[in-house]
Amino acid sequence: MINMASWIIHVTMVLSVFIRSCQGKRDEILYCSACKAIVDELNYSISQVDPKKTINIGSFRLNPDGTLKDKKVPFARSETHLSELLDGVCSSMTDYALHVDPDTQIRQYMRFAPRTGQNTGDFPDFKNFQFDGPEASNTLKFACETVVEELEDDIISLFSRETEDVKLELCSRISDYCKDGRHSNEEL
Repeated sequence: MINMASWIIHVTMVLSVFIRSCQGKRDEILYCSACKAIVDELNYSISQVDPKKTINIGSFRLNPDGTLKDKKVPFARSETHLSELLDGVCSSMTDYALHVDPDTQIRQYMRFAPRTGQNTGDFPDFKNFQFDGPEASNTLKFACETVVEELEDDIISLFSRETEDVKLELCSRISDYCKDGRHSNEEL
């Protein structure tokens, strides 16, 4: 009986080590870049909404006195709008490619395509981007979808509260996708 119990414990330990070693490790550059790209894309989309536009939130039940209790909040940072933005944010990952800084050799995915009406002088030189075909943007899109799926509630919470440095808070503190300091404060 004792041999059986020790054998079961031994097999369980071996299996747990095997399972942990088989789990795929996430590419830090890919997931950190995806997280930062989500923040940048959401910030841009929010900035495009008329700040005067509001939405009613709350219950639409009548109070006993016949009044309606609701509240108006800015539409741009409402949960409804943020959820809609999150549904489509990963489609913009096709505008990103792997960028290698020529001085520091730091690799990160960056936006290479300017947005409508944006000055192209603000973008890094194309020769420092690595365009590996549609597979690369599909990989970034998959990482984006994974980040959104895992952190949707946190993303909505941070953006609706207008948290100061969403990129640092979400990508470094909450998710730990950007583990070292060099990823946390850089702009995409």
